[in-house]
Amino acid sequence: MRTMQSAVKLRGWVQAVVAVALVSVIAACGGGGGGDSGSSNNSSSVLNGGSLPASPTQQPIAATAANTVPITVARGVSGVINIPTVSVTVCAPGSSTNCQTIDNIQLDTGSFGLRVVSSVLNQSVLGALPVNTIGTSNAQLAECATFADGYTWGTVRNATVAILNPTAGIGGETTATGIPIQIIGDLASSTVPAKGCTGVAENTVSDLGANGILGIGTAPNDCGVNCENVNFSNYFACPGGSSCTPTALAPAQQVANPVAHFATDNNGVIVQMPPVSNTGASSATGTLVFGIGTQSNNALAATQTFTTDPFGNMANSVFNGTTMQAFFDSGSNAYFFA
Repeated sequence: MRTMQSAVKLRGWVQAVVAVALVSVIAACGGGGGGDSGSSNNSSSVLNGGSLPASPTQQPIAATAANTVPITVARGVSGVINIPTVSVTVCAPGSSTNCQTIDNIQLDTGSFGLRVVSSVLNQSVLGALPVNTIGTSNAQLAECATFADGYTWGTVRNATVAILNPTAGIGGETTATGIPIQIIGDLASSTVPAKGCTGVAENTVSDLGANGILGIGTAPNDCGVNCENVNFSNYFACPGGSSCTPTALAPAQQVANPVAHFATDNNGVIVQMPPVSNTGASSATGTLVFGIGTQSNNALAATQTFTTDPFGNMANSVFNGTTMQAFFDSGSNAYFFA
């Protein structure tokens, strides 16, 4: 999924602001090696009539430390290809027991913030997540996160977000306090605003292709100063949960990138996947590492770095001799060119 400056996203079927400078590192480990038994592992495989270069052999960092969690790319909930997923635990603010771990949450380096489909939450947890309000009338706060081919619509609620490591059986990363998240599909379709929220609704698991989205891109919140202007805001005030109208919203109240709110290892992430055969694989398992230069397993050892703008865009990328804007997006399930 891809959040643009105007909050338009590329659906993920598959700022660095002054307050927090987040770094995303996506390790390019793919291209050859493992795969299913029917796949060729020849580094010079011929694919689609062309010879491929030698494949890399780097393996992901082991998902055995407290600041790591496994990434799975498999059939997911809808059989859509190339969707990396992780498990996320959502807790009622201030509670360590009223929690639910949700699998098949899409890992998205191209957006910012946690969004969970309401139907996958049990009523105990969902009912304990307070709906955020705005204005003197305490209108419910909702968001329309728009995509290139649709949108997610639902309330903004506070929750404690934890990303734990069931493999390591220890530790994990947890937000220090409750943070704003979006609950997708918890408002009636009749409340969808006619202006600023158009296209195909992606408010169910089958439509979204996942149980939710974990946006861990380079910004600490989903639209920053843009949403302080009511004309560009994704957010809506809904008195009584209806009659929703656009509203300006300060960054601190916006759907937040959980990584920026971890007590430690909160300055970025590393996304690594293993080599995959040139002819594909039925599944793959990688590692999500939290923090950059904060632990022995997350040193920034890259020989080349790419600087982005506040929204994760690289303005000086070159394709076929033409300079253009590009971005890394784990939430898109293919390479796309304008």
